[in-house]
Amino acid sequence: MSGMTLTLVVAAASLGSVHTLAPDHWMPFAALARADGWTPRRTAAITALCGLGHVTVSVLLGLVSVCLGLELLPTFGRRLESTAGFVLVAFGVAYGLWGLHRAVQARWHGHGHIHWHGGRLPAHAHTGDVRLTPWMLFLVFCADPCVAVIPLMFAAAPLGWTSTLAVVASYEVATIGTMVLLVLPARAAAATIRSAWVDRFGDALAGGVIAGTGLAVMSLGL
Repeated sequence: MSGMTLTLVVAAASLGSVHTLAPDHWMPFAALARADGWTPRRTAAITALCGLGHVTVSVLLGLVSVCLGLELLPTFGRRLESTAGFVLVAFGVAYGLWGLHRAVQARWHGHGHIHWHGGRLPAHAHTGDVRLTPWMLFLVFCADPCVAVIPLMFAAAPLGWTSTLAVVASYEVATIGTMVLLVLPARAAAATIRSAWVDRFGDALAGGVIAGTGLAVMSLGL
């Protein structure tokens, strides 16, 4: 590996790790993990899946730009990136309202009361909508590419496909790995919160956290 390739690989890994520190890359997963009782393994798997969608869209934009020499694609990617906060807010509000509806509906299920098991709704209170949540998150993250990696791909292109792919792999591994490393302790911290009220309205609260994260991203320009 040449010195230039090594420099670009390190830069891609640094970029992947640093941009993932933004709360929109990990806080939504921690909130949903607490609300829906995801295990650490499930949390890590869903986070990695969404991270893969996030970085793959970025890489595809970069590869097409490099192959065709199109400057419009990075511009398109930046426009998508700028809407990430709005998408998170919309998702958070929708999920929060759904969670509030489910909590109220469950409260009056049967004889007007509901029993809570280990911080989660019993099986009969869950609907198929819950299983859609990871895929909804996946689509949200696919719509939020990180175009900052594209200039690195342009710089690696003259060095050959091996160097370009090394930059891509470094960026993907660093981004997904950092997301998982941040989510797991956040999930563990959220799981220590013991409250019947939080358990009952966990999905509504998770939606609020996600919407708040989106607002923070918009206001801070992250």
